[in-house]
Amino acid sequence: MSAEEVAITTAHDPLLEGRGRDMPDDMDEPGTGSPVRVLLADDDRDTREAVAEALRSDGYEVIEANNGWELLQYLAASEDSAPMPVNLVISDVRMPGKSGLEVIAGFRWATGGSTPFIVITGFGDSQTHAEARRLGAAAVLSKPFELDQLRTVMADVLA
Repeated sequence: MSAEEVAITTAHDPLLEGRGRDMPDDMDEPGTGSPVRVLLADDDRDTREAVAEALRSDGYEVIEANNGWELLQYLAASEDSAPMPVNLVISDVRMPGKSGLEVIAGFRWATGGSTPFIVITGFGDSQTHAEARRLGAAAVLSKPFELDQLRTVMADVLA
């Protein structure tokens, strides 16, 4: 992994804050002037914090979850608060509580939600990729991945 991928930020607790940095105009949710809100779930703290910090520096608002249950709770809260929706979910597959794939399936079934998911996995076999796609993942990235690769995929998914 590159130094950019493993940078760790400890100056704040993003789970409590849930706020990103000021965003350039082109990072706003289309047609709203609101920042693009990304929900990032990964039980590997170093990976989660490195990706979150990189996305915040790109101008995204990032909410972090460290397991499948937190991810599900944030998604439910987002659905209940229409003025502050999550625009994109980036989720690891294997996490405590619920896997990223279980969360996608449950979210789609319970809400019919159309929030796009990007799945990241350290177990990137073809079956995992196929199952993620079947459940509605917009993209699947195998770890380790370059942050620029994630940025490109995010731009495509959010376009």
